[in-house]
Formats: sequence, structure tokens, C-alpha cells
Amino acid sequence: MAGGPKVAILGAGSVGCFIGGAWAAAGVPVTFIGRPKMAKDIDEHGLTLSDYSGWQARLAPGDVDYRCGPEGLEDAQVIALTVKSGGTADAAAEIARHASPGALVISLQNGVSNVDVLERGLGGRFEVARGVVPYNVAYLGNGRFHKGVAGDLYAERRAGARALADAVGTGPAALKLSDDMLGLAWGKLLINLNNAINALSGRTLLNELKQRDYRRVLAASMREGLDLLKRADIEPSASGGISPKTLPRIIDAPDWLFNNVFLQKWKIDAKARSSMADDLAAGRRTEIDYINGELVQLADSLQRSAPVNNAIVELVRKAEAGAEPLAPMALRKAVLG
Repeated sequence: MAGGPKVAILGAGSVGCFIGGAWAAAGVPVTFIGRPKMAKDIDEHGLTLSDYSGWQARLAPGDVDYRCGPEGLEDAQVIALTVKSGGTADAAAEIARHASPGALVISLQNGVSNVDVLERGLGGRFEVARGVVPYNVAYLGNGRFHKGVAGDLYAERRAGARALADAVGTGPAALKLSDDMLGLAWGKLLINLNNAINALSGRTLLNELKQRDYRRVLAASMREGLDLLKRADIEPSASGGISPKTLPRIIDAPDWLFNNVFLQKWKIDAKARSSMADDLAAGRRTEIDYINGELVQLADSLQRSAPVNNAIVELVRKAEAGAEPLAPMALRKAVLG
């Protein structure tokens, strides 16, 4: 179905270009707003999208409306926010100055606190909805973006989101709607705890997950997170078919079982890395405060401790400062002793 609400992707990097590109390929009017370097690349090469299943789509340069200024917000009915979580307050100020009041703003960002930041910054003049992106997108250069992990895009059930979901239809960036977005956001955060493990490993997702010592650290961080959520009376939900409460047992399974059974069922291709790994490789500050750091903050609010996730936060800070990747046993010893 072609048409649908006018969409602006604010912060159109890897995730934003893939989602917006897939929506545009489905006939939805999309304006991309991002950095000059990405604008130059897409102006030369257009957008080429692909995923783990072999799906591909291409938009020629003349078919992509990519801008570096906020003017693209002016007539947007839906604003999909894909900026890094540290830029949420600045993005809210930009939306407040340039977008039309009443537009739907969907936070497609890591973490759980971005919606609160948006609501404070937008002062009730816009409709704010929580969204979840459960998959990884790799930027391969020359306008190419690859979705390397299975998963469905979710947004809070709102009228504007329903119109967009109907217009997008099925496909790699199909939009599902939910009334339990907070639960889904916490469930996704538990899965995203692997972002830091992957970044610290210096390996692809597949190579990292095949090593049990890496998985032991991940499982421990998940168990700590689940305990904190239980104490806070928060019920995380599954965006896929596996309950968050079951994940640590699966992750911590012996190599012969995990690699030959569970990992075979997860659709992760050889190109996939975490966004945090990409940030470290590019010398950018990571979103660790909005993933493992969210659990550390939750622990503080409960007057508890979160030693596993706090140790991971500290190791990522060292990696941001130039520390080398850690081998499986080295990471396990550094976090778990």
C-alpha cells in the first residue's frame, strides 16, 4: 500500500536509514535528517538495503530526500527518532522549534528513559510514543545498509502509528503495534546487554556468542537485571518467542548445546556486529549509560547494587579510552572474578 503519513527520520544513521529506506521502498513519503557525511554518501550512491534472508531494495539518489537541516520536520506527521540516546534532549528541542505541534514522535532508541526526556522537552505539544528496534543494522559504505539479525519493529499503539503500519505493510521494516511497550523496552534492554559484551570482545556477534565465557558474563548481567526488575515490580516482555526469564539459562548453556541448537535457530549472519562495537570502532562515545547503565541507575533507586553491570560499564569506559578487546576468559575474570 503506497502513501501513508509523511515521515521524518531524525538522526538518520544506520538504523534510521534502513528503517526509513524500507518504508520509502514501500511507498511511504520519508524525509531523512542526518549528518553531512551520510548525506554525501547517499547523494552519490542512493540507498541499498539488504537483510539476512537475502531481501534487497534500492532507492536511486534522486529518490532519497536526505537533508542536514531541521526543515524536513516542518510538515512531518510522524517523526521517527533514531538519534543516539545522549542526543535526545537536543533532538526534542529541535522538534519543538521546527515541527508541527500534534505530530507523533516515536522513540526508536536504546534504553527506557528517552520517552521521559522527550515528554519533558516537548511540553505536551506533541504525541510521544515508545518504540523498539530489536535488530542490528550494519553500515557497509556506499549507501549500503544491512539488517543482520531477525526481529520486528514495534511501536506504541496510536492512531498515527496505525496509519504508518498499514502503509508500510509487511517486509523487513514492518511496524507492529503493542499496548505493552514499557515491558517490551525492558525486555529489549535485557537482550541489548549483549551489545557491551560484543563491543568488548572485538568480534562479530556470531563469533562472540560461540564462546561460553562471553555468554557467562552476558547471562550474569541478565540475571542481575531480572532480579532488579522483579524488585521494582517491572515485568519485561518478549518481542520474540523466548521469555526474558528463560534467556539466561539458554545463554549459559554448554557450547555443544548452545551452538548446535539455540544459535542455529537465531538468524544472525556473519556481518552482524552490535551498534556499540561500531561506536567503539569509530571512536564515538557509546550508549552504555542507556543500556547496562539503566540497570545501575535502577539499582541505585532501589538502594541495591548491580556489581556485574557496573563492572561492564567501567570496562566499556576503558574501551572508549583505548583499551584493547578482551579474550573470553579475560572478560569473565574481569567481571565475575
